[in-house]
Amino acid sequence: MVLRRLLYALINNAQLVEKLAESRPIRRAAQIMTFAITKAQIAGKDASTKMLRSETFRQIREETSKMPRDAQELGRRATRLRDTFVKEVKEGVRDASRGIKDKK
Repeated sequence: MVLRRLLYALINNAQLVEKLAESRPIRRAAQIMTFAITKAQIAGKDASTKMLRSETFRQIREETSKMPRDAQELGRRATRLRDTFVKEVKEGVRDASRGIKDKK
């Protein structure tokens, strides 16, 4: 409880916050945090773009737009979807392992 009040008092001290903001370690921490956030945003955009272009996603969209007539048809669609998904995962693993080997 005492520690909380002490930290609250320090954080609300404008002069202290200004001095800390001007210090090299705090500026460097802010730069690293900005870099990490930017990198995560780029990775997220790449992943969402890749997902939207994937065959599995296209199939899911296509299959959900149609209503199956019976359970057998639904089973066939699910099997096709599973096969496509497995194929894409295998391709992704293969591509990732190639990328790792290329870096070595």
